[in-house]
Amino acid sequence: MNREPLKKRLYEIIFGTHTLHGRWFDITLIVSILLSLAVLVLDSVPVIHHDWGLELRYLEYLFTALFTLEYLTRLYCSPKPVAYAKSFYGVIDLLAILPTYLTIFFPAASYVFVIRLLRIMRIFRILKLVRYLQDSNLLLRSLYLARRKIFIFFSAVTILVTIFGSLIYVIEGPEHGFTSIPKSIYWAIVTITTVGYGDLVPQTALGKTIASLTMLLGYSIIAVPTGIITAHIHDEMASHKELVKCPNCSTSGHDADAMYCKYCGSQLPEPDKRIVPMSSETHKNSGQNKRL
Repeated sequence: MNREPLKKRLYEIIFGTHTLHGRWFDITLIVSILLSLAVLVLDSVPVIHHDWGLELRYLEYLFTALFTLEYLTRLYCSPKPVAYAKSFYGVIDLLAILPTYLTIFFPAASYVFVIRLLRIMRIFRILKLVRYLQDSNLLLRSLYLARRKIFIFFSAVTILVTIFGSLIYVIEGPEHGFTSIPKSIYWAIVTITTVGYGDLVPQTALGKTIASLTMLLGYSIIAVPTGIITAHIHDEMASHKELVKCPNCSTSGHDADAMYCKYCGSQLPEPDKRIVPMSSETHKNSGQNKRL
């Protein structure tokens, strides 16, 4: 049997959504992800785990086998397997199956915490749904473009909470619960984010003054990352680029006449099968053409 037609057929089904089999594959995968997450949630309930623990474990093995087969098939039929494996969705697909296999090497009697951690890591499967959420790549691309500004913002916030935490440590001291600088920095983070757990409270007048300044500063800067990301999302939506999505690595932002992905080299969908968001100018011209 010739493998090339088989790989091409599998590629159209797994990475493409324009065929009937491709849509059914996506629907089946989405349902499987949701059911596997339901198994994870139910298994964390002590009563259900006691009565149905074995059945839930078998279901987990079944879902792991299914996702393993999906991951290996994606690697097999992908034109650039290494690029897919290193992509965001490739890493998520691997994280979805890895914890179950790792638990085999850790006896539950000695490594209870590790077993619990590896089980919870299965929650990464919910990120597999990002591939099927509309405009998810627009948000991811906006976050990527805003990464430097967000990094600078959080660096500035880190400096501020370190300063305020150190000041409150000197002013209040261990007698008021501020026993160390890290614990005082924790108080500054809780205060500047306007969370206010109340587990650490300044008692002196000067300490309360520092706390008031921290709160006011928190209100001033809390909207900064939202504004940064919103501005980039607006720029992306206003862009005249076609948001052509690569079926292999799921990245977007390719040029209108692009035939191959600029990230992994895979072939992009045919022009007549691309979904292009229309700008307001396009809508206006379309309406004029209809009237003509």
